[in-house]
Amino acid sequence: MYTEMTATAVSAALKAGRLLKDNFGGVRSIEYKGAVDLVTEMDRASEDVILQEILKVYPDHGILTEESAEAVSSSPFRWIIDPIDGTTNYAHGFPVFCVSIALEVSGTVVYGCVYNPMLDELFTARKGGGAFLNGRPIHVSSIPHINSSLLATGFPYDIRTSKTTNLEHFAAFAKRAQAIRRAGSAALDLSYVACGRFDGFWEIKLNPWDVAAAAIIVIEAGGTITDFKGAAFSMHGNECLASNSLIHDEMLGLLSENL
Repeated sequence: MYTEMTATAVSAALKAGRLLKDNFGGVRSIEYKGAVDLVTEMDRASEDVILQEILKVYPDHGILTEESAEAVSSSPFRWIIDPIDGTTNYAHGFPVFCVSIALEVSGTVVYGCVYNPMLDELFTARKGGGAFLNGRPIHVSSIPHINSSLLATGFPYDIRTSKTTNLEHFAAFAKRAQAIRRAGSAALDLSYVACGRFDGFWEIKLNPWDVAAAAIIVIEAGGTITDFKGAAFSMHGNECLASNSLIHDEMLGLLSENL
């Protein structure tokens, strides 16, 4: 049903990703939206590429993207875009970042793609249609317990000023998991849960463009995604807990002890 739209999303993600890779290591302009929240000229260049690709075909669709004001539309279709998820990494020349594009229909995300240009890895999922990496089906891991798990997380941009920082949760999981990684791109972390590289992920204070595409990839790969109390996940919420389903209850238990 959405074949042409998903093809547009993939085309936009690939073009933006290749632009980012071609310019990697050459960031010339960095602005600060907060103490540790960056935006570069490449965020805007990537966003321009994506918007041009989508709007030339679907000019009446809504757009929610990180670097521009939301374009509200009467259309049931809305694109949710992160032109660089991992901007701080990109600005420092650390090659962990991606392009994230989701398609929402009447409030429900029906498609997501996450493209890592440095590894040329394209994660995709369509609602009810499974999840894929470069066209091949993917599935979450079969690790049954936290003590054997590799987890991922991140920290909020207001960590210097807020009392809610995720540090308590990090300490609790660090004592239970086999290891934790903090790579700096929530969309990639979630995609890695979907393909079994990570067994679980948790983070707070994420934005819709950070998680919209990757959340559906996790679900379609057989994973579970909720808030920290086990309630239904919302990309507009404050909490994101994703797992291979097998360790989800254990993760919820640890989080409840440190809320």
